[in-house]
Amino acid sequence: MSNHSLNRAEYFSFPNGEKATLPFSDSEYHRRLSALQSHMNASGIDTVVLTSMHNVAYYTGFLYCAFGRPYAAVVNSAGITTLSANIDAGQPWRRCYGENLIYTDWKRDNFWSALKKLSGNPKSLALEYDHITIDFQRKLKHHFADVELTDISGFTMQSRMKKSDEEIALITKAAAIADIGGQAIFNEIAPGKREIDIAMAGRNAMEIAIASEFPDAEYRDTWVWFQSGLNTDGAHNPVTSRKLRHGDILSLNAFPMISGYYTALERTLFVGEATDAELAIWEANVGAHKLGLSLIRPGIKCSEICAQLNSFFEEKELLQYRTFGYGHSFGVLSHYYGREAGLELREDIDTILEPNMVISIEPMLTLPEDHEAAGGYREHDILVVNEDGAKNITGFPYGPDHNIVQ
Repeated sequence: MSNHSLNRAEYFSFPNGEKATLPFSDSEYHRRLSALQSHMNASGIDTVVLTSMHNVAYYTGFLYCAFGRPYAAVVNSAGITTLSANIDAGQPWRRCYGENLIYTDWKRDNFWSALKKLSGNPKSLALEYDHITIDFQRKLKHHFADVELTDISGFTMQSRMKKSDEEIALITKAAAIADIGGQAIFNEIAPGKREIDIAMAGRNAMEIAIASEFPDAEYRDTWVWFQSGLNTDGAHNPVTSRKLRHGDILSLNAFPMISGYYTALERTLFVGEATDAELAIWEANVGAHKLGLSLIRPGIKCSEICAQLNSFFEEKELLQYRTFGYGHSFGVLSHYYGREAGLELREDIDTILEPNMVISIEPMLTLPEDHEAAGGYREHDILVVNEDGAKNITGFPYGPDHNIVQ
């Protein structure tokens, strides 16, 4: 190693260009940060180190691309600073609320040198225990040997579960864009068409709509899962090149992603016709969907909603075909990051719904291949809980009257 390389900086600031327009106002990010700082003060926490994509994005607006490198946002009484890899240059500074520090990778563990710089000499440090790896924990104990460690992930999740007016406005627009993607998919459905080609039509329509509605956003991660036949049995099955056939069951899943915020439209459809056996299962699932929509209101527990939907399916002798929980929260999440696990419609979640929570209703039944109504049946709407009940922000119709595609 040359003397020149030995003198390279371990970290530096690079405010390159002008600050970009972020997904939310400065006052919104200030509100989020202030709430976290108040919790820190009340809990005796000197410094918080956020490491997940969803929390870094929630508190700063910056959605990182790790590619094997660590990223963080460091919070103390002075403010918040993102810590990013040099490969991203000035982009993290332009797209973050607060300050930014870049670490170089010419020497291993420069990240930790930069993190110590930002953290100062804290007596207590809070991290996301549900995100850090064993390797990260080992290095943390080495570099912060005498620091008291605590978990912040529960508080941040609770903070994300109740949405601000700005968040609800973004989510509402995104749900309308999901409807656009759904219609584009619907228009392409025909015997002989491949799943992949139909999926691309939906994705392209949503990306065009996102660019029009959100001209200052970053564009990435919008996707479609369009499944047919046996490929509908799982909610997250990837797209294939299978060609549609007359009589196929279909699963339409459109996911516009806007600055890390996830929304979804999911529908059951059939190509040409559905048999009486298939219609019976489909209509039962639609019945559960309607019941679920009617139950969303402030004051009800997630587990209570789940129990009523379980009873509905049990009466129809279909409960054994249920595949997962009946709905979940929305916000900064994706199929590869984020989850507000405290707001899911499951038997083991007793969270009480409150105004400004955003939650889906999405019952799904999967019938095995040897059943005369084989396939996966799923409907999915997004609701915003308000003082009086809930507002359904999904507009695409569901059920046999609309979604048997001729």
